[in-house]
Amino acid sequence: MRIALEGKSAETIEADVALVAIGVVPLLPNGKLKLALTDRGYIETDDRYQTSVKGIYAAGDIIGPPWLAHVASWEAIQAVEGMFGEIEPRKIRVFPGCTYCQPQVASIGLTERAAKESGRKFRIGKFPFSASGKARAIGETDGFVKLIIGEPHGEILGAHIIGPEATEMIAELGLAMTLEATYEEIEATIHAHPTLSESVHEAAGQAFGHAIHI
Repeated sequence: MRIALEGKSAETIEADVALVAIGVVPLLPNGKLKLALTDRGYIETDDRYQTSVKGIYAAGDIIGPPWLAHVASWEAIQAVEGMFGEIEPRKIRVFPGCTYCQPQVASIGLTERAAKESGRKFRIGKFPFSASGKARAIGETDGFVKLIIGEPHGEILGAHIIGPEATEMIAELGLAMTLEATYEEIEATIHAHPTLSESVHEAAGQAFGHAIHI
């Protein structure tokens, strides 16, 4: 079959099979429960994950995107905590998105486009895996680490990794964002050599002209 793609440029590709993964809809309980829904048909919840029906809670895909297993698990734990009042549950704000392809892709927080649209001041730190000793040693030099760093405080607004073990490396940036760490604190953290995670350190430095391997 032939599939026409449209974007910055138009092209046609040929393939034996096309997998269509769109149109995800929630599987809701039967109509006996009159739950308030969002305009896209997902269950509405409050800050404690309680639905519009007192005593009934919801979490995961049924309350809407991003439809990620680790997000659903985190929300479920928060919902249970909300039920019993042990802690003040949190609505998810920042979460990693991972694609297990080759090379791997992982991201968290704002994209460069979203940062621009928000009107924030920021700068970009970027380090290619082609300059990483570990990436060269394992023969996987495609990709890069890209950080969006806020100004004037240096907080991490977003991070994007394409390359070997990207889905493992993104956790460091998630922790940095949770702790409101700055690029300076990442630079001040010694990363073992040779490791892929050194690329995070180098990307933080590159934004300010401090990187020493490119």
